[in-house]
Amino acid sequence: MSDAARPATAAILTLGCKLNIADSENMARRFRQAGWRVTDRLDVAADAIILNSCSVTHVADQKTRRLLRQARRQAPNAEVALTGCMLETATDSEVGLLDVDLVYKQSQQIELADLLIAMRPAQAPITVLESPKPGLKTRAFISAQEGCNDVCAFCVIPRTRGRERSKTVEAIVAEARAAEAHGLQELVITGTQLGAYGRDLTPASRPYELLSALLAATTAPRIRMSSLQPQDLTNELIGLWRNERLCRHFHLALQSGSEGVLERMRRRYTASQYRDAVQRLREAVPDVAITTDVIVGFPGETEAEFEECLVFCAEMAFAAVHVFPYSQRNHTLAARLSGQVAEPMKKKRVHRLIELAASMSHAYRAHFVGRTLPVLWENQRDGLWEGLTDTYVRVRTETDADLRNRLTPALIVDQDVETLKATVLENPHE
Repeated sequence: MSDAARPATAAILTLGCKLNIADSENMARRFRQAGWRVTDRLDVAADAIILNSCSVTHVADQKTRRLLRQARRQAPNAEVALTGCMLETATDSEVGLLDVDLVYKQSQQIELADLLIAMRPAQAPITVLESPKPGLKTRAFISAQEGCNDVCAFCVIPRTRGRERSKTVEAIVAEARAAEAHGLQELVITGTQLGAYGRDLTPASRPYELLSALLAATTAPRIRMSSLQPQDLTNELIGLWRNERLCRHFHLALQSGSEGVLERMRRRYTASQYRDAVQRLREAVPDVAITTDVIVGFPGETEAEFEECLVFCAEMAFAAVHVFPYSQRNHTLAARLSGQVAEPMKKKRVHRLIELAASMSHAYRAHFVGRTLPVLWENQRDGLWEGLTDTYVRVRTETDADLRNRLTPALIVDQDVETLKATVLENPHE
């Protein structure tokens, strides 16, 4: 195929949170509507490479720089564009050192897509709703709100995402119905501070009203809330989980199990309040998966405070823990605090918490062995199909059938290091 005849190709590389995934899907939709081919992988034949960056830690910044160098090296003829959160934390001089052709902030991403489309018109416009990631063709990521009015001591997100801004219930329901009209089986509702949803609207709304409206106006078999905080979990909201369409998975960011560290972090809850929220969830939602984030080595964290955090995490029996060594970020209060923990000590503590997290995750998965669970199958890797339970546990099975975007019962027969092994019970060929 000649260069003139082949479809224009955009490679959209996404780092970071589910909000970034939702933003990348919006850009991908724009390209596809203009007739472009879209991939989530670095493509040597790409006409445009867009890196949607994350800047929550210095490691995320390093990944961005590395991917940009790789893009320029492997696809020298492509227009390389940088967007996303790194542009809110890096200085102009730091951005100027990056080898990119275009720099567009998160709020300008559709303008970026339109500019690239104008530079390389496609052959024939088409209208489709398709995800840039193969595995996401089963799930739609729908942003309900952006921004955060809380100013935690360690966090740059209020700077990168701005003040809280919510979409209307009607707009979110419309996005959800469009996604399920294309056969997507799971609606993932995302937000920077999802529990704050609606308090900036007139009249004000709440997560309870949003979820109630989605349950009433959509038919997709699964609805998942991406992240909440303990203070968001009213009994009224938890009561909605009597509806089996709501996934039994709550990501509750802890950050530390030490009361002293939480206070210095300027979190809006105590460890005691967190414990109460977890207890109420477990009483109301059978087999609920509670996952979390923990920052290790926050300034001033003593050995006793870290031990307090370890004990608290073990008590919570999390299904999974994302462990982060504290990353000093400019424009945050914590960057100016005394008592910065030495890197070797951070690494030692991170290792101990990761070991505990692996043990808890193994224990959580173990109680599903021998049981039958519905699994939403996503994609095939190394000859095995992979999918997710509603509790956000990854499951693998071997079959020659095409399971993509199928929701089937599966008998859990064993587990390995990070996943469950299953046998599909219904005939996937039917």
